[in-house]
Amino acid sequence: MNRRAFLSLSAFTPFAHLLPAYGQTADYIGVQPPWRELKADIVIIGASVGGVACALAAARNGLKVILTEQYDWIGGQLTSQAVPPDEHPWIEERGSTKTYRTFRTKVRDYYKRNYTLTEAAAKAQFLNPGNGSVSKLCHEPRVALAVLLEMLAPHITAGRVKLIQPFHAWKVETDRDTVTSVTGEMRRAELTLRAPYFVDATETGELLALGKIEHVTGSESNRDTKEPHAPDVARPNNHQAVTVCFAMDYEADKDNTIEKPETYNHWRDYVPKMEPAWPGNLLSWEMSDPKTLKSRAVSFDPTGAATKGLNLWTYRRIIAKDNFDGVSDVCLVNWPQNDYWLGNLYDNGKEAWGHATESRRLSECLLYWMQTEALHAGGKKIGWKGLRLRGDVCGTEDTDGLAMAPYIRESRRIKAMFTVTENHVGVDARAKQLGKKPGEFTAEVFKDSVGTGSYRIDLHPSSGGDNYIDVSSLPFQIPLGALIPERVENLLPACKNIGTTHITNGCYRMHPVEWSIGEAVGELVAFCTAKKRVPRQVRKDAKLLADFQAQLVKAGSDLDWPENIAKTVR
Repeated sequence: MNRRAFLSLSAFTPFAHLLPAYGQTADYIGVQPPWRELKADIVIIGASVGGVACALAAARNGLKVILTEQYDWIGGQLTSQAVPPDEHPWIEERGSTKTYRTFRTKVRDYYKRNYTLTEAAAKAQFLNPGNGSVSKLCHEPRVALAVLLEMLAPHITAGRVKLIQPFHAWKVETDRDTVTSVTGEMRRAELTLRAPYFVDATETGELLALGKIEHVTGSESNRDTKEPHAPDVARPNNHQAVTVCFAMDYEADKDNTIEKPETYNHWRDYVPKMEPAWPGNLLSWEMSDPKTLKSRAVSFDPTGAATKGLNLWTYRRIIAKDNFDGVSDVCLVNWPQNDYWLGNLYDNGKEAWGHATESRRLSECLLYWMQTEALHAGGKKIGWKGLRLRGDVCGTEDTDGLAMAPYIRESRRIKAMFTVTENHVGVDARAKQLGKKPGEFTAEVFKDSVGTGSYRIDLHPSSGGDNYIDVSSLPFQIPLGALIPERVENLLPACKNIGTTHITNGCYRMHPVEWSIGEAVGELVAFCTAKKRVPRQVRKDAKLLADFQAQLVKAGSDLDWPENIAKTVR
């Protein structure tokens, strides 16, 4: 999108939280007219989970950091997208970084310091504020925001980190294989940022497109990746669904029904066109089982009554009334019923803005359907009028009450020095390769590991019409080669834009993995700055690589898994 089109859309109400918050309360720090250019040791575009982790790592090593963000809240998935963390079962002790575990501890401490908890909750070592079944730490996005700002605060005060909000990049200048500057809009003023190193920590790999840096989108072909679940032909516009999350509570004695959305009849009657087929209407309590792809019934009841099967009310609940005095349950809605897959939010021109709007309308339609037409267990009653949209939880009470930003599961991805494929981490793919049974082998061991993670290869339905692709994986490592572009020397990825495929993005896209990626990148820039080397030299030189990995370990990063865990099938 060109600059003029961007500015014209910034005033268009449906995009209030898909563009920089011009004229809102968020402000930028340390930048006053007539300044139009700033310099630092490292410029990080996007204060996502990976962006914040990168800034913390670079700053603690003494670098001057510029960190930008287009939304009112820093923190990406944890905050503006309102996605409670998806984590593996060993997260309390390993499989992440010390700094990520510190973040988790600080979230729990925040509740214990500031909320009136029940006696049992106050004593719980591993407090789960929402008791959500998806994670051991389901919490409010506002609390994550407070903790991230607290972690950055000493560096901001000392001048090591300059946080610029709102900022939206629209131009990247390069000199052959080097990025020289990033220019963007800041309250309708132009600001140019310069540094020896740039980090793309945006949710969609914006700098890759702006700088014409080699990258891929959508699904690669089997011929290119040799992955069992890759299609025969590459489909660049085949992206995982996006989701506009929202928070809600329930007031049984009140009618909180919202105004009927304009597109409600369309979404109420919509039957997904998927391969394999979806079992029926999207707005229903029937869905495709991610693993078997057969019809699967889920339940919903906000009253606390016992239900058969998965109760979506408690699945991503971020406040459980049993943990607090005088507080009601708050449920975070990030379900198949508000996954949007009719088109992409980037790389398809003007259509992207229509899809961005309609993805928000789908979530409004889901809420209205639950309030007015959703069947209760047994089918004798319909609707829960007491369901109340909690825009205050997402920081959007003055707009549409939904999450500020859409949850983007799949980004542009760099063409990297090394690309992780299903054959490196998928259980069935490796079993076939190695001629062994599951439990007898691990994921590929990467000598250049800079972090670890674990999650199933979990792909939601896609804009190309694919139903779920959800297959077993093994606890994995993050190879340094996947963080280094094949050509450009001084731009690094720090989110879901690393060297993975459409398939392996499905297990490398979660909160703790993104944090580990960002932290490794911040440490890498500090290491390269001190050694006067570029990232690809670190990977190629055994001594430099060993020294860098020692630096990561000293900082608290896990680079491998104990063998008993490494063979665990997820």
